[in-house]
Amino acid sequence: MRWILAAVLILIVGMVLRLGLLVYAMYVLLGVLIVSRFLAREWIDNLSATRESSRATAEIGDKVAVVVNVKNEGSVPVAWLLMEDSLPRAALIQRPPRLRVEGRRTQLSRVPADGQVSLLYQVTFLMRGYYQIGPLLLESGDLFGLHRRYKVVSEPHFILVYPKVLPLIGYDLASRRPIGEVRMMHRLFEDPTRISGVRQYQAGDPLNRVHWRASARTGVLHSKTYEPSSIVGATILLDFHRDSYPSRGEPIRSELSITTVASLANAVYQLGQQVGFISNGRDAADRIRQEGWMQEFHTRKTARENVGMLDENDRLAPVNVQTRRGADQLTRILETLARLELTDGMTFPQLVTETMSRLPRDATVVALLAEVTPEIAITLGNLRRSGFAVTALLMVVDDDYLAEYGGRLLSEGIEFRHIEDEEGITAFCSQQMVRA
Repeated sequence: MRWILAAVLILIVGMVLRLGLLVYAMYVLLGVLIVSRFLAREWIDNLSATRESSRATAEIGDKVAVVVNVKNEGSVPVAWLLMEDSLPRAALIQRPPRLRVEGRRTQLSRVPADGQVSLLYQVTFLMRGYYQIGPLLLESGDLFGLHRRYKVVSEPHFILVYPKVLPLIGYDLASRRPIGEVRMMHRLFEDPTRISGVRQYQAGDPLNRVHWRASARTGVLHSKTYEPSSIVGATILLDFHRDSYPSRGEPIRSELSITTVASLANAVYQLGQQVGFISNGRDAADRIRQEGWMQEFHTRKTARENVGMLDENDRLAPVNVQTRRGADQLTRILETLARLELTDGMTFPQLVTETMSRLPRDATVVALLAEVTPEIAITLGNLRRSGFAVTALLMVVDDDYLAEYGGRLLSEGIEFRHIEDEEGITAFCSQQMVRA
C-alpha cells in the first residue's frame, strides 16, 4: 500500500509539472504494483493443504513420519511458495532436545496450476510429552518481492509420547506392598460374585464353595476361590512445582520423577492392586488452541506466534487420576504423566489440603518429592497423624540436601527412600527404608 501511495503522489506531481516521462513511468509502476498485488493474493488464496501422520501415540525413541501435501486449486501457477511446518520451538532448542528432525520441514517450491507439492520429514521423540505437529505456514508473493502474503493451513496433529517405564527389582510380592505397610480401616471380605480361581476341596469348606462342574469333570472335589471385596494399593502424590526443580538440573530431574511415578504405578497395577495419581502439575492439553488455524497474517512473526500452543496455562485445579482398579487404569496414568508440565501455581501443601478428602485410607500414600520444605514435612506429618500410611521418595542428588530433607521427614515420622538416577528407580524397593 505504501508503494501505491508513493507512486500516486509522484504521478500527481508529474502531471502538475507536466513531466511526461515521469508520468508514463508512474503509470507503468502503478500497473505493475496492481498486477503484482492481485497475483500475490490470487496465489495464496488458491492454496490448501492436507496432513498425514503415521500415528497419534508413540514411545520414547520412536520415529513418526509427517507428510504435508499442498495443492494449488487455481488456474494460475504459483511462481514461488515457502512452506514451513510448525514444531514446538522450546522442544527443539532445549538442551538436551526433546525432538530431533530428519528431513526438511521448510521448503521453497513452485506449484503448477492444479498441481501439488509435498513436504516430508520425520520426527524422533527423545522425551515424553504432548507435541503439536503443524499447522503449515505458507508464504508467497509477487516476483518483485513488493507484496507478500502469509497463510496458515491444515489443522495441527497432536502426538502423545508415553513416559519410560522401568521394572522394579525387589518388589515385595509376598506382602504386595510397594513401600511400607497399610493399617486397614476395614476388614477384607471375599466377594462371592467375583471368582478368582478353583482349588482342591479342603476340610471345612462350606458346600456353597464347592465347584460342582470342576468336581464332576475331575472326579475330585474342588472349591471356588474369590477375590477380596476391598484391596490395598497406592496413591502417588507428585510435587511438580517449578520452584522444586531448579533450572540447572532440568529437564533431567523432572523427567526422572515422571519415570519413577510411571514405574511404580506399573508395578502396583501388575499386581492387580488399586493405584491412583495426583499432582500439582499442569496438563499440556489445557494449552491447545481451539481455533485460528485457517488465517492470513501480515508478517511471519505474527503467524508463528499465533499457530503454536498457548504459552500460559492459568488452570489451578490438581491433576487427579482417582485411585481404583481397572484394565485401563495404568493407561490413564501414563497418558496423564505424558502431558504433565511444571507449574508455578499450586504448592504441594495446597495440593494435599485440596485432595485429602478424596484419598482412600486403605492405600499407601507415596509422596514423590524433589525438595522438602518445613511446610511440606509438616503437611505429610499431618496426613500421617490423620490415619494415612505415608511414605516418601526423595529425588535428590546432593548429599547435604538429602540429609536436610531426610531429617525434616523423620522428625514428622515419615519413612523415605532415596532415588538419584534411573538405576535407583529399579532398585529402590530393595533398599532399606529410612525410618525414624
